[in-house]
Amino acid sequence: MARDHRLSRHRARVIAATVAALTVGGSALAEASASAAGKPKGHDVSSHQKNVDWQSARTKGARFVYVKATESHTYRNPYFDQQYNGAREVGILHGAYHFALPDRSSGTAQAAHFVRNGGAWRADGWTLPPALDVEYNPYGRNKCYGLTKAGMVTWIKAFSDEVRRRTGRRPVIYTTTHWWNTCTGSSRAFGANHALWLARYDSATAGALPAGWSLWTFWQYDNSGSLPGDQNLFNGSTAQLQKLAEG
Repeated sequence: MARDHRLSRHRARVIAATVAALTVGGSALAEASASAAGKPKGHDVSSHQKNVDWQSARTKGARFVYVKATESHTYRNPYFDQQYNGAREVGILHGAYHFALPDRSSGTAQAAHFVRNGGAWRADGWTLPPALDVEYNPYGRNKCYGLTKAGMVTWIKAFSDEVRRRTGRRPVIYTTTHWWNTCTGSSRAFGANHALWLARYDSATAGALPAGWSLWTFWQYDNSGSLPGDQNLFNGSTAQLQKLAEG
């Protein structure tokens, strides 16, 4: 769909190797595979999933979810409230994500729109850090949105700085290794203080990491499965996942 492209982008291309990384409580998390036992299971949803049956998702093992809140500086997921609040009501940790369109407006403007429309973090023990989804352009041929490598790094930094200013937390960055290395010039500017969220399918391992990270935090390993939307793992224990939510 023009406004919520999750399904079409998965059908349109095979996602390149991606990775996410984080240090929780000062301790590096160990790498895992999609079949690793004991890794908390989760998913991410958008308006494509509409009203989610959250009790069913919980019963099937969901322990966390990321919900699409916004895109660019104008769009808000019309199902966001049902999805975001519904997850919390059944005991699933929830977080919000923003789909970046860096050719539409500044990183600062999009971060402000995101935080105003679902991306605000709460120190309630249930809210995961806000997340930035930055990847291939679903609306045009220019996969880097017409920005130079330095311009893309500047855009992401502006988004991150504004999210931190408004919420106190740095955003998780969702990306693919190929996109990141192509469109940011293999920037290492974010690995030290941003968790990363991997998207890599048809593989038993996370694969090559984008520049700047040595470990992943969330791994989106399939776009369908037992849970609504995309399937994810957290690279740590349930206690570490809880700690991430606590800040």
